[in-house]
Amino acid sequence: MMELNAETVKKLADILGANSVHDDGDHFRVRLVQESDKRVLLLELYPADALGKNTGAMAVVYTGNSHLQLHNITGWVESAELAEVTFVSESGGKLSGLVVESGASCSLYAHVDRSLLKGDFTNLGVEVMLSGVALSLTEEILEDDPEEDPS
Repeated sequence: MMELNAETVKKLADILGANSVHDDGDHFRVRLVQESDKRVLLLELYPADALGKNTGAMAVVYTGNSHLQLHNITGWVESAELAEVTFVSESGGKLSGLVVESGASCSLYAHVDRSLLKGDFTNLGVEVMLSGVALSLTEEILEDDPEEDPS
């Protein structure tokens, strides 16, 4: 599993073009502002938080009209080219992903079947295809799929 620490958070903040980054001890706070549309996004990254009976990494997004959380982050993919970071959590063959973009916007995809990443996106409806395309970036950091035939 990838580790959220001051160095990695600084790198993620640079990719997102963050206006500020704060280390609040138990978590990091990254602020993104998109002036022209008057959008502000606050991303809080908790390296190890109590999540029920277990401890895990968590990403929290606050905007003017939303509050999103992704628990048990298993990894993330940085894309300098797209100026975005995709955080992913996997459990039981299902993926959830939180995509944070430099323009102070974000998207959440929850409980997506892992098989969508390998399928032919053109055979899917647009509403389903978007989640498969967005989360396909995370394929490189996911552990091998135990249900996939190795032959």
